[in-house]
Amino acid sequence: MKTAEILKKEKLTKEDLLYLMNIEDPEDLNLIYKKAYEIKEREIGKKVFYRGLIEFSNNCIKDCNYCGIRRSSKGVDRFFMEKNDVLESAKWIYENNYGSLVLQSGERQDEEFTLFVEEVVKEIKQLSNGELGITLSLGEQSRETYKRWFDAGAHRYLLRVETSNEELYKRIHPQDGKHNFENRIRSLKDLRDIGYQVGTGVMIGLPGQSNEDLVEDILFYEKMDVDMIGMGPYIISDETPMGEEYRGSVISKEKRVSLGLKMIALSRLYLKDINIAATTALQGLDPLGREKGLKAGANVLMPVTTKDEYRAKYQLYNDKPCIDDTAEQCKGCLAGRVKSVGDEIAYGEWGDSPHYFKRKNKL
Repeated sequence: MKTAEILKKEKLTKEDLLYLMNIEDPEDLNLIYKKAYEIKEREIGKKVFYRGLIEFSNNCIKDCNYCGIRRSSKGVDRFFMEKNDVLESAKWIYENNYGSLVLQSGERQDEEFTLFVEEVVKEIKQLSNGELGITLSLGEQSRETYKRWFDAGAHRYLLRVETSNEELYKRIHPQDGKHNFENRIRSLKDLRDIGYQVGTGVMIGLPGQSNEDLVEDILFYEKMDVDMIGMGPYIISDETPMGEEYRGSVISKEKRVSLGLKMIALSRLYLKDINIAATTALQGLDPLGREKGLKAGANVLMPVTTKDEYRAKYQLYNDKPCIDDTAEQCKGCLAGRVKSVGDEIAYGEWGDSPHYFKRKNKL
């Protein structure tokens, strides 16, 4: 009864969020997901926006304790795609009417990398007649670099904070001076000030993470006034410090999926008009994870369009799904998933977050 009463509220409190986060009863969980889907339908519509994902390099200067492409990983077959390969994937995305793409890679901060991204963004704009929306997910950079990429034509940026709990952030990153929580926050603020639509997100089900931490993550999204969220359950990567320490002791797949779905639903209930992705990590733990994410209030999918020969080399965690599929196979598979939940793919649309336009109009 209390769940139904909370779900009638227009604005939830922190206590409400924590109560809902602690729910395990299947009937109450279904009430939460149903309400979140209703809000998605009201604020966004029954549309799912595609972001064709191009993972163009697994070289990284960072050494995050959880990541499969961290600098210290010896077993990674490193690659950096040629510009023509990136543009070929972008052309496929454009010709298949996805509307938007994401350029993602390991983090680099050198001028050669900055210039490469700047030129690629400009050329994608040219080949698509300015019609493709461009999201970047390239880590922490200087304000000047962010501005160069924005001026080149990128308009959305995803920079996950991984956790808003500063002590937990320190535990999952090496303390080498290169992994600084304050710098991550500074980067998010720089992106917003420059004019990007700003996205962030967290890992869900981290060792040592509490349900209250997850609620604080949702409040953090509000505090940072973000326009989009990309978050998913924590999945171990072999040959990483966390993979070695927590193998066999991380909470169950089912629990991590449940928490992931609750985070999508509660973020939708609380923030209403933002974009929320149903991430590949959900499908990595549950074959129907992305469908469940859409039913819990997500409205964005990021089908992998990385060229076939590079897909298996870009693995941030164990058993990443879809690495053996072609872009064409992925397209057909996702179309079926979207249809199965009663949503429709918004082909040809950028799918910008309504929250972004409301925020912009306030300025």
